[in-house]
Amino acid sequence: MTKKLMRSPIALCAATYLILVGALVAIYFPYQTDVGVPPPPPIEQQYYEKVYSAEEAKQEAKYVELARKAASYYGVTGEVRKFVAANNLQNARVLEVGAGTGMLQDVVENYTGLDISASARKYFHKPFVQGDARALPFKDNEFDSVWSVWVLEHVPHPELALREIRRVVKPGGYIYLFPAFGTQSWVAQGYDARPYSDFGAGGKVVKASTLVRGSKAFKISYLAPIRALRLGWWKLAGGETNFHYRSLEPNYQQYWEPDGDAVNSLDNYETYLWFISRGDKCLNRSSQSDALVQLGQPLEIRVDKPSEIASGSTPR
Repeated sequence: MTKKLMRSPIALCAATYLILVGALVAIYFPYQTDVGVPPPPPIEQQYYEKVYSAEEAKQEAKYVELARKAASYYGVTGEVRKFVAANNLQNARVLEVGAGTGMLQDVVENYTGLDISASARKYFHKPFVQGDARALPFKDNEFDSVWSVWVLEHVPHPELALREIRRVVKPGGYIYLFPAFGTQSWVAQGYDARPYSDFGAGGKVVKASTLVRGSKAFKISYLAPIRALRLGWWKLAGGETNFHYRSLEPNYQQYWEPDGDAVNSLDNYETYLWFISRGDKCLNRSSQSDALVQLGQPLEIRVDKPSEIASGSTPR
C-alpha cells in the first residue's frame, strides 16, 4: 500500500511532465515548409532600402549601429577569418549573401557582396550586386565559398535561399552559414530591450516570462524531442529533407533590438539535417549526436554534391 502511494505521485509527476513537454513540442514544432513555393519576386526590399538610405539617416544609424555592435560582440569577423584559414580560402572566389554594410568584404581579396537593398552599395569598395537570396543572379557552381551571416531569418521562404546558396557553390566548396538561430517572437516588440514601464499589465507578464522562455534549459526541453522527431522521420523516410521553420511577425515600424524585423525562426539542427541529407558534410559538428545538442552556433558546410559531381551539373 505504501509503495503504491509512493509510486502514484511519481507517476503523476511523470505524466504531468510528459504532457507539458508534449504541449511545448506542439507549440514550437516548425510546421512551416516551402514545399511547392515558386521563387518569388524581390518584393521585401523596401524596408532595407529605407534603413540603408541617406533619406532615413536616423533609422539607418540605429540599424547599422545595433548590427555592428552585435557582430562585434559575437566576434563574427574573427570567426569568418578562422573559417577561411582552416579551409585555405584566402585566394578563393567568395560570395556573401546578405552583405549589409560590407563588414566582411576585406576578409578575402576575391569577394562579391550581394544584398537585396541597392542602397547598401555605398558601403562597398569591392564588387556589389543587388539581388534576392532566393534567386541569385549567378551561374551554377560559380563560387568556391558562400558566407551568409544573420540573413536567412529575414528571408521569406528560406529554403529557396538555401537551395540557391548551395547551387552557386562548386562541388567541394564551402558554406559558412550563421542565421540568428532560434529568434523569438517577442523581439519584434522589444521586450528584451524596453523597460517594464513601457508595458501594460499583460506586457509586463510577457516580459517577465521571457526570462524563462529564453533560457537554454527551456529551449532544450522542446528542441530535444523536436529534433529527435525530425531525425527519426529522416531515418525512416530517407532522401532529402524539406526545410522546416516557424514564421514570425516582423516589426518594420520600430527597430527595438536586433532581429525585430525577422520573419522566420530557424533551428540550427534542422539546417544541419537539410545539408547532410543531401550528402554534404558539416565540418564543425563531430557527429549527429553532437549536432543534436547545439543551439546557436554557425554551420560550416563542405558541399559535396555527390550526384552533381557525377553528372557535371547542379539542379535548380
